[in-house]
Amino acid sequence: MSDTLTGNFVAPLSYTSSDGDISTRRLALLDAVAKTGSIAAAAKAIGMTYKGAWDAIDAINNLSDTPLVLLRQGGSGGGGAELSTAGQQLLKRFSVIAKAQQQFMAQLNQSELSDTYNIFKRFNMKTSARNTLYGEVTNLIDGAVNSEVTLQLSGGDTLCAVITKDSVERLGLAVGSKAYALIKSSWVILASGSESIKTSARNQFVGKVSRIVPGAVNTEVVLELSGGNVLAAIITNQSAETLAVKVGDKMLALIKASHIILGTDG
Repeated sequence: MSDTLTGNFVAPLSYTSSDGDISTRRLALLDAVAKTGSIAAAAKAIGMTYKGAWDAIDAINNLSDTPLVLLRQGGSGGGGAELSTAGQQLLKRFSVIAKAQQQFMAQLNQSELSDTYNIFKRFNMKTSARNTLYGEVTNLIDGAVNSEVTLQLSGGDTLCAVITKDSVERLGLAVGSKAYALIKSSWVILASGSESIKTSARNQFVGKVSRIVPGAVNTEVVLELSGGNVLAAIITNQSAETLAVKVGDKMLALIKASHIILGTDG
């Protein structure tokens, strides 16, 4: 193995804040949305699947204090889309910084630093959970074995999770801590209407159906909550027919506190 590197250093640019991270890929999606005004066209422009683009936009809006992408229902190709003022400002800042970064990396690769290298490790959270919400711990109740953790999400909604005391200590959770709530779409139960019902599920969210994606066996139903967060639920096609789910309907999303996984940065 040669001790001399023949390649160049590259530095993918991403956006990070107290609300979470937006990768280079997702920044490219924002740029494509701004240029095309369409989710479908933006996905095609950057080589992303239509569903992948929707999932990315849901995640971007969930991890921001204010939505970066504004959606318009209906129309060919799934309706229109545009960047909010906050989204436009973020993209403008990204463009300026990206140019400066390119100039810096060009100088770096011409220097003697390109003849030596270190091992850089990057830790990215990868999870099969469809829903990733971000919030701040507002209440923490310890029991003998488990702890009840209340999160206030960026959009103002609150959720309650029950995890072990050991997990609370390992994650370093305390009132004021920031944390991610991971919820598999199959753990979200849907009910018709917008009135609270008596159920063992600790969390009840009222949302408006913004998207329906039917499959061979199951249907994905995406709800937009009052605070702007997005929740995706997977239900059977039979359940979708029984509930007569339609875009624009108000529905309840029920989630048991024990079905919420919490995570933190670092």
